[in-house]
Amino acid sequence: MTTDDTLLAALADLGAVPAPSSLLPRVLDATGAGVSFAVLGSDVGELRVAWTPQGIRAVMRDVSDGDFAAWYARRFGAAPRRVSAVPAAMAEGIQRALRGEGRSGLRFDLRGLTPFEQEVLHTALRIPRGEVRPYNWIARRIGRPLAVRAVGTALANNPIPFLIPCHRVVRADGVIGNYGAGGPTAKRAILGWEGVDASQLERLARRGVRFLGSDTTRIFCYPTCRHARRITEPHRVGFGSVEAAHAAGYRACKDCTPVSMVAA
Repeated sequence: MTTDDTLLAALADLGAVPAPSSLLPRVLDATGAGVSFAVLGSDVGELRVAWTPQGIRAVMRDVSDGDFAAWYARRFGAAPRRVSAVPAAMAEGIQRALRGEGRSGLRFDLRGLTPFEQEVLHTALRIPRGEVRPYNWIARRIGRPLAVRAVGTALANNPIPFLIPCHRVVRADGVIGNYGAGGPTAKRAILGWEGVDASQLERLARRGVRFLGSDTTRIFCYPTCRHARRITEPHRVGFGSVEAAHAAGYRACKDCTPVSMVAA
């Protein structure tokens, strides 16, 4: 058998071996062919939405097609292809999520993010619409209480804002903080659209109030918690720390799960 015959036989044998199921998505992503994007109008503005077969990959608001494609290429290594529309089921899911009607059916493609970044973003998804939590709440929920700065960085680099609600995470001192999808002004506007009074939060913070308790239930919450919003003025008690609330005989709300601002 000649060398050419041997090579051809070896190639034929390779053709009989099925390629791993992960190969095609990797090839498509590397060339950009597996990523599509389109424009979707929404209550928060005109969104550019990119997706893969695994789910929503990126969202940006009020940018041009060219700027979005260039940003995506820098972030993920290949430009997405422009198509005419976001798939109907995905578009409906996005609109429902923005209205606070749940994320049933929405999937996110977080490949390329570190396990830590993915954990931070999945935890942010647990913050209800119309409520906020401090960065240290996420850090403690993921078992990394000292990683508050890293949590902030992960949220600032969130490629799917609005749907993964990094805007619902604020500083422990009550300041609204920065926002990767438009800065503090955009963050305040989106929180306001969801029903959060950012100015009220900052007024409480200036008075040293981080938590609100009810003197009838003896439970304390974050100020935006749905239970805190039901406390009437005569029964509302402010606390500057978890420790102060515990010392006064109050217990933490099981829904918003307040955490100490003191490092563990």
